[in-house]
Amino acid sequence: MAEPIHLTTAIFYCNGTPHVGSAYEALAADVFARCQRRRRGRAQVSFLSGTDEHGDKIRRAAIAEGLTPKAYTDKMSVLFRDAFAGLNIDLDYWVRTTDAVHEKFVQQMLLATRAQGNIEFKEYEGLYCVGCERFYTEKELLPGNLCPTHNTPVELIRESNYFLKIDRFREQVRDLIKRDQLLIRPERYKNEALNMLAEPLSDLCISRPKARMDWGIELPFDGNYVTYVWYDAFWAYVSEPASRLGLDEFMRDRWPHTEHFIGKDILKTHAVYWPAILMAAGLPLFRSLNVHGWLNFGGSRMSKSSGNVRDPVTYEQAFGPDVLRYFVMREVVYGLDGDFSEERLTDRYNADLANDLGNFTSRVLAMAQRYFNGEITQVPKLESAADATDLIGTAAHKLSACFGVDGAALDRKVIAAVDNLDFKGALETIWQTLDAANKYIVATAPFSLAKDPEKMPQVAQILANLLEALRVIADALEPFMPVTARKIFAMLKVDDATARLPYGEGLKPGHQVNPPVALFPRREKPAAA
Repeated sequence: MAEPIHLTTAIFYCNGTPHVGSAYEALAADVFARCQRRRRGRAQVSFLSGTDEHGDKIRRAAIAEGLTPKAYTDKMSVLFRDAFAGLNIDLDYWVRTTDAVHEKFVQQMLLATRAQGNIEFKEYEGLYCVGCERFYTEKELLPGNLCPTHNTPVELIRESNYFLKIDRFREQVRDLIKRDQLLIRPERYKNEALNMLAEPLSDLCISRPKARMDWGIELPFDGNYVTYVWYDAFWAYVSEPASRLGLDEFMRDRWPHTEHFIGKDILKTHAVYWPAILMAAGLPLFRSLNVHGWLNFGGSRMSKSSGNVRDPVTYEQAFGPDVLRYFVMREVVYGLDGDFSEERLTDRYNADLANDLGNFTSRVLAMAQRYFNGEITQVPKLESAADATDLIGTAAHKLSACFGVDGAALDRKVIAAVDNLDFKGALETIWQTLDAANKYIVATAPFSLAKDPEKMPQVAQILANLLEALRVIADALEPFMPVTARKIFAMLKVDDATARLPYGEGLKPGHQVNPPVALFPRREKPAAA
């Protein structure tokens, strides 16, 4: 049996509503999780997300709405959770950093870290960005002491705080990254992380005095301070599952196989601070950081601070289930920045979903109903010589090659691509198979053959082959388009076990399929602004 695996998104800071950019991360992690469940079984995969609810930005956002911080985060966390549920993101854990279980766990980790001599109290003067809720060194800032993320002036703050001695772990973390024992993907981000760890690190401030900011988890050893929001949020990856399973069991069985999905803007916190935080508490490290780029809109990063956010649920409601997740997985190379536009979304919808997938599904099921009342009367098979020169033989061979001699080649290729974070490549592989199936229809022309009663056995064979191809294509699509796959399975009248079988082992003679239901009616492009 494959070892258990733990998957996480970043813990989303809920000072604003979810947008397409944050949904992209959750959708990528969801595709990865669904593929892992197919291989390992549901019980062996845990998938976690949640909301980061402490800190000064939250307090200020709450005040602006005339709410207490807790009332504000209660509202915002529901918005995130409902949005992800509406996008069919299938989570096992939803963690809020204001949960009592989480707060208790953070305090437990602070005590463990202090007991190992890794926390020091001292006075500090530094340049602080409220938006990032972190201190910067001068060399990290833009000219004019501007925050590199928000392009706003930082504040000079002098106060006494508790600090984590992270530099004592730097060389060990750097060596683990070099040897890929702490894997950072894609490779460019591994190199960035190594550069971040190349020079000595300043101690990490892990507290805020209540006199300045009291919205946080109180330090268990000093009631005058609360925990720094980043230190608090990291433990959300661990707190709930460790509390359910037991810390020792979780750290032994699942944590070493943990895959974090994060954006490139928080690479430093996850590659530099988070490993040191774990080591300082005497805990093992996770397996990998899977780092994605930014999703841009009109050439600018999509973010709450920029004001160019797009509501993912709106697109789900307007275009239908799976369309947004298909678009971002097909359009964006994981690790690179991508660009989002409704015009491009509509192009993909019409060309890929309405024309290719939708029309193929409708044509095959409609012919099965028209000519055989939906019954399969032949055993699906796509045997043809590799050196075939006629149009039909060539088309059959190309379609057969997509499934391989054992009928499982498509599934293997898709899973391998997803393992390598090549979501775009996985979908392109599926669409190559869909293209081969559409060309097989054109080459065999069953609608023309059906005019001759003597050729109906040949038509039956062609349709058996195509219906089986549709089943396998829908199965390969399931991690990317779960609602669509379910609709196709319902039209094919197959259960989960049958849906997962290799080509040639699923639909048998005597099986009855349902009439087609339109999947993706064509859409008009949005009017130019």
